[in-house]
Amino acid sequence: MDVDIISEEENPMLHRTDVTFELTHEDATPERLQVRDSLAAKLNKDADEVVVRELNTKFGMRKTVGEAKVYESADAARDVEQDHMLERNKIGVDTDDEAEAEAEEA
Repeated sequence: MDVDIISEEENPMLHRTDVTFELTHEDATPERLQVRDSLAAKLNKDADEVVVRELNTKFGMRKTVGEAKVYESADAARDVEQDHMLERNKIGVDTDDEAEAEAEEA
């Protein structure tokens, strides 16, 4: 999977950069978390600071155009983003093991 940045627009009020990117892939459209990890690596950011908002693949094509929000910190992402987008991107979501450990301690 190859990631190319099409445009970047700074948004200092929300402590983020709005990014439009294009993916070139061999097989089916990659999963959101794979795209997030690849985009984070390309931008030298932590995966928890990148929220993939949209992925559009035209039928039969091997290119996908997407939009993402790249935050200065994971806390900034949690403060600004909607809960369903945080859940889709697995940001700040407890894993089952951690949730069980907390329940046992209580």
